[in-house]
Amino acid sequence: MDAVLQLLRGEDLDTLSRKLGVTAATLSAWHEQFLVAGQAGLKSRAPDARDEEIQRRRAKIGEITMANELLLARCHQVEANRPLALRRRSA
Repeated sequence: MDAVLQLLRGEDLDTLSRKLGVTAATLSAWHEQFLVAGQAGLKSRAPDARDEEIQRRRAKIGEITMANELLLARCHQVEANRPLALRRRSA
């Protein structure tokens, strides 16, 4: 981490690699990994009221979905126990 911070502060890559005894490619890879991890960290945010509302709505959608599935299963069960109604032919 110290090496990457030195790079970010403007130290020359080749000079730093010689000083630390690692290749410039290794330092560059560390630098890229550091930046990617930093970007990912910045994307996350603390939960707020919107998150609570989203969670509440997702729970409600889950409840409604479950109720619909139970009703649909009940309808299929009732229909399975009834003969089909005879259709009248038009003359």
